[in-house]
Amino acid sequence: MGGFVKTQKTSAYSKRFQVKFKRRRAGKTDYRARIRLINQDKNKYNTPKYRFVVRFTNKDITAQIVSASIAGDMVLAAAYSHELPRYGLEVGLTNYAAAYCTGLLLARRVLKLRDLDQEYEGNVEATGEDFSVEPDDERRPFRALLDVGLVRTTTGNRVFGALKGALDGGLDIPHSDKRFAGFKKDEKQLDAEVHRKYIYGGHVAEYMRTLAEEEPEKYQAHFSDYIKKGIEADDMEALYKKVHAAIRADPTMAKSTKQPPKEHKRYNPKKLTYEQRKASLVERLNALNSSGGADDDDDEDDE
Repeated sequence: MGGFVKTQKTSAYSKRFQVKFKRRRAGKTDYRARIRLINQDKNKYNTPKYRFVVRFTNKDITAQIVSASIAGDMVLAAAYSHELPRYGLEVGLTNYAAAYCTGLLLARRVLKLRDLDQEYEGNVEATGEDFSVEPDDERRPFRALLDVGLVRTTTGNRVFGALKGALDGGLDIPHSDKRFAGFKKDEKQLDAEVHRKYIYGGHVAEYMRTLAEEEPEKYQAHFSDYIKKGIEADDMEALYKKVHAAIRADPTMAKSTKQPPKEHKRYNPKKLTYEQRKASLVERLNALNSSGGADDDDDEDDE
């Protein structure tokens, strides 16, 4: 069916078209959720509202305490799972147990920064039960709101492992126990034993045992790093207990010992001047002509 079709996107339309925010275009920020997290009451003037931001990459976990300002987001403190080898955890840096350690590290770090680490010890022995910090007589606990980003907040998501770590570390974060690993939907309550298993890497240990029995080759491939470090399923709990103790002993950030690179790598070619581009074009043309000439000579020889 032919006929006249009116063009919708005229030049006038394009002039009025407003692009979405950059981080929305990149699919990195949910601005609807963000605005609700950072909105601060006007009568609180310039008081920062802190967010406990947790993000996961393929090889790392980032946890930060961030406050929003007109100039941009200010990061008060940060902790990464790639710091955990310093505390004795060298493998499995993105699982639930590592998320717990990262959350714990950030909580202790930020409390030390604010001189609250003595007042608010948090929950020293992780039992898997829900824990909320009790306000002290002197100073209130450090309050932050959990920012999960674009993650699906399903029960047992690693984000809540980091949340549990921060709570046990002594931060005041409004939450419910509904999304922790081990929450039973039917009974409407948290099975602390299951949650404790996840905090101490028991789920990984269980999988290690199953694989080692049933599929040894797969076990060798999946847990090659664990095997190299000599970590077995039975060592898991003791290992994580040591890591938690080490984090509490010294949560400060270590300065990197890595030397800054002498030369910065270039990933794009160097920009040439007009003269250089002209010279290279002349060079290419000469090369083409000379090779073309050689081909003609060959043709004559064949005849």
